[in-house]
Amino acid sequence: MKNIATKDLNLVPFVSVDDMMKIILEIGVEKMLLGITEYLEDDFKRWELFDKTPRVASHSKEGVIELMPTSDGDVYGFKYVNGHPKNTKDGLQTVTAFGVLSDVNTGYPVLFTEMTILTALRTAATSAMAAKYLMPKGSSTMAMIGNGAQSEFQALAFKAICGINKLRLYDIDPQATDKCMKNLAGLGIDIVKCASEQSAVEGADIITTVTADKQCATILTDNMVGSGVHINAIGGDCPGKTELHKDILLRSEIFVEYPPQTRIEGEIQQLDDDYPVKELWQVMTGEIEGRTNDKQITLFDSVGFAIEDFSALRFIRDQLEATGQYQNLDMLADPDDPRDLFGMVLRAAKSEGVEE
Repeated sequence: MKNIATKDLNLVPFVSVDDMMKIILEIGVEKMLLGITEYLEDDFKRWELFDKTPRVASHSKEGVIELMPTSDGDVYGFKYVNGHPKNTKDGLQTVTAFGVLSDVNTGYPVLFTEMTILTALRTAATSAMAAKYLMPKGSSTMAMIGNGAQSEFQALAFKAICGINKLRLYDIDPQATDKCMKNLAGLGIDIVKCASEQSAVEGADIITTVTADKQCATILTDNMVGSGVHINAIGGDCPGKTELHKDILLRSEIFVEYPPQTRIEGEIQQLDDDYPVKELWQVMTGEIEGRTNDKQITLFDSVGFAIEDFSALRFIRDQLEATGQYQNLDMLADPDDPRDLFGMVLRAAKSEGVEE
């Protein structure tokens, strides 16, 4: 991991929302997605090195707050993230997040960054990376059901990484589709606004479901899904939240990130605990096959996993020296004598003229 130009280990580089937007604009959205994908592929191919645990989740009636930790033995990373679908009614984001990287040897944090925008980028990059290994050959058309905050990132990731140039959009809120079409205008994608889920999936090589409501929904029914497609199911990401009819799962070859987490949170929460699924990292390392024939339905049941955030955090940290888009935060106490923390407080009181 590259070092940032700061000699003071007690100053932690911080990437604000404004800094993140400037980094994206300087590098370019599609180049950012390609770059994050390179880091994702590197980490997925060394998957076995990482500490892995299902994320720590605190569920409420309105949503969920989660911590997502991992380490490769040298660097530790975690993300704080929430998911509150009702927030949009109050003018708030459904998802907000921040993340930290730390040096395992010292325990000192080496990066603190916003991850609301970065999570959207890494989620899209992960989706497209999985599709690269699982989609039908020659895929050019994707249906996307759910046109909210994640939709444009997904579209551009599939364009940059998979060569998708045709998009069929549907959302129960037509204004969301209009927003998505407006934002993607002029970016090299042929877009069709569809009147229903059924209409959207017609002729699609890839179907992406990315809805937000926290409920066991049936966005796709079995009769909508023909043979030979790849399904990118990313909306179902917590207990009690799904998008696909169970019969679609039974017809599909299912690929997941980390089974102990996906069985709790993904589409496969509808299936028996011992139902066979395959891990994406094993496809990427060549240990197992991905798509095996043209008529097969492949399903990436993605719930998001900490190693993906780790990859995105590594990527951002490695951009800071070149872009200069970060601030140094005075976050760590630095007494003259590491054993004399109280003495540091007393000296600060004297320098400020505070009487003891």
